[in-house]
Amino acid sequence: MTEIAPPLDIPQLTGIHAATLCPLTDDGAVSEAELAAHVARIAQADGIRGLLINGHAGEGGLMAPDERVRVAEVTRASVPEGCFLTVGVTSESTAGAAREAEAAARAGADAVLVFPPNHWAMGADATIVTDHHRAVAAACGLPLVLYKAPLGWGHLSYDVDLLARLCQIEAVAGIKEGAWEVAAYEELRRRIKSERPGVSVMASGDEHLLACYQIGTEGSQVSLAAIVPELVTGLFAACQAGDWKRARELHAAIYPLSREIYRRAPGYLANARLKAYLHLQGHIATDRMKRPMRQLSPEETDRLRAVLDAEAARAAA
Repeated sequence: MTEIAPPLDIPQLTGIHAATLCPLTDDGAVSEAELAAHVARIAQADGIRGLLINGHAGEGGLMAPDERVRVAEVTRASVPEGCFLTVGVTSESTAGAAREAEAAARAGADAVLVFPPNHWAMGADATIVTDHHRAVAAACGLPLVLYKAPLGWGHLSYDVDLLARLCQIEAVAGIKEGAWEVAAYEELRRRIKSERPGVSVMASGDEHLLACYQIGTEGSQVSLAAIVPELVTGLFAACQAGDWKRARELHAAIYPLSREIYRRAPGYLANARLKAYLHLQGHIATDRMKRPMRQLSPEETDRLRAVLDAEAARAAA
């Protein structure tokens, strides 16, 4: 029997939700004091509606289960009341993902974002994917956010039909749309909004936010908002108001940073660039990454420093 979900509206899954980072000590442990300061600062920035933790930017997939729980606990204790907290679930097995989601709920999560297990890179049929998400929802009792991975990720990037099927699960309240292609974003948005209008389709490709905002969106879960929150929230507000001149100005300010972090090869260093930028801003003591990921070389860091200096000059003008 096809599971038909009633309309579900989660107003908090709107606006800008920053995908925060996880500061580490030199030996790779979670730096709890720096984490608390980071999430509190971003959560209190003008226009920030919520946070996404333990996602890719937060290196959730490289954390031990107890570390992921501790990140959620520290974050909930450090952000203002009312800050909507989405916690990433990255476990490979369904049982592990269910336990992880339960732990996130106990730590104070408002929703969980279910990432596809990496072993699905070889493929998984719709029943496997649907059963996995349904089990996570049943275990934690929280709204689910689906993940539309970049198209270049192959089988890990669910197609439109599969995402529409997943949206028939009552608990599904949003989609973090990261196809990294504007046409794919529009196709998915049109389909989901016609079949399940209460689901937030959140434009989350940091490189092309302006284009997606022009098409329409409920909001974004993006990592750029964890390092330059005022630019991202300002862009969203300008688009919501139809102030396209201001939106283009903010897009022009964001573009050099998004290009340096996300477009420059190799793509797997995007998270390391985010952390290095946070370090250059003076917010964390070290840009240490969870192994096996490496930090940037001095030359790579210098390119980010040039972007930071240019942004500072622009802001001062």
